[in-house]
Amino acid sequence: MAGIASDASVEAVFREEWGRTLASLVRTIGDVQLAEDAVQEAFAAALERWPRDGAPDNPGAWLLTTARNRAVDRIRRERTLAHKTELLAALEPGEQKEADPIPDERLSLIFACCHPALSTEAQIALTLRALGGLSTEEIARAFLVPEPAMAQRLVRAKRKIRAAGIPFRVPPDHVLPERVRAVLAVLYLIFNEGYGPPPRAELCEEAIRLGKMLAVLMPDEPEALGLLALMLLHDARREARIGGDGELMLLDDQDRELWDAERIYEGRRMLERALRMQQPGPYQLQAAIASLHLEAETDWPQIAALYRRLAQFTPSPVIELNHAVAVAMAEGPERGLALIDRIDGLDRYRHLHSARADLLRRLGRSEEAAEAYGQALELATQSSAERAFLERRLAEVRSST
Repeated sequence: MAGIASDASVEAVFREEWGRTLASLVRTIGDVQLAEDAVQEAFAAALERWPRDGAPDNPGAWLLTTARNRAVDRIRRERTLAHKTELLAALEPGEQKEADPIPDERLSLIFACCHPALSTEAQIALTLRALGGLSTEEIARAFLVPEPAMAQRLVRAKRKIRAAGIPFRVPPDHVLPERVRAVLAVLYLIFNEGYGPPPRAELCEEAIRLGKMLAVLMPDEPEALGLLALMLLHDARREARIGGDGELMLLDDQDRELWDAERIYEGRRMLERALRMQQPGPYQLQAAIASLHLEAETDWPQIAALYRRLAQFTPSPVIELNHAVAVAMAEGPERGLALIDRIDGLDRYRHLHSARADLLRRLGRSEEAAEAYGQALELATQSSAERAFLERRLAEVRSST
């Protein structure tokens, strides 16, 4: 034994080993729910024994052995041991073999959780549960849905994996690029939920942690590094995005002393690693844009050029809007407004109306700006920070008419 373990140290091991242990067991028995129950029981046993008896020298191997034994017990009780014993035999060699990292198994679990046969909501929930180890209550709270509804979503997803025979393996080469994009999209959706407003730090941290794991598991995938860089660079400004009065702070108004310099450095280092592979992609381009926004002097022509390049990879009205805003900063609000007014499909997108309102305000067209701010407010979320910002700007332009 390595010494007495505290509840905190057991929790740290939980964060590190949950995904690895679950992936190993799922790969062997092919049943997410059974594997999850067994791993959960193993961690419960650790929480009971380690503080009393001391942590083992190899916590990961201990957990995998204990989880395997619990799975065997459950299978035996269900009277299907004969069928499953062969599948579990791969885990029999003992602690020495189990001590080795098994990255492919976690990678296989990521692809299973993000299989296109599952809905996006199910992919996100399963990823947070299986790879992140978040409880059903934590996931439900993060996504602002009732816990019973989230529990049902998870149950349905696990049943679908079992019934459809979704494989727990890395996809073959010919479909790998498409599936990697789906995995990256799920991680970015998790991050964006946390980015807010309102910001939810625990979701941002979880998305970044999963992004780091994916970057380790797929070191030759530049877009995995690009996504990690993008999340790190955005999250570096977390503490500065909401002012002391609870209002949303635009980038130019943020207190740069509150920016996380270490996270910025880490993000730029990941971006440099990705760009050295000379395989550009949308996440790398977005990370490059995020990095330019953190410079002392913002290079708006370069940002506009990057948005034009990004539109070639992933054409969308939202990218057109971001490009128009960058052009407005580089060439003047009149030019940016002309580009915004040509965009189709964003009538119900509040950020279009708030961007348009800002350009009208800068042009001195206060009545039109007030109308646009009003439209943005009608479409705004219940975030008090965002609404407070829009209400203040609306009051300012109304007072100038």
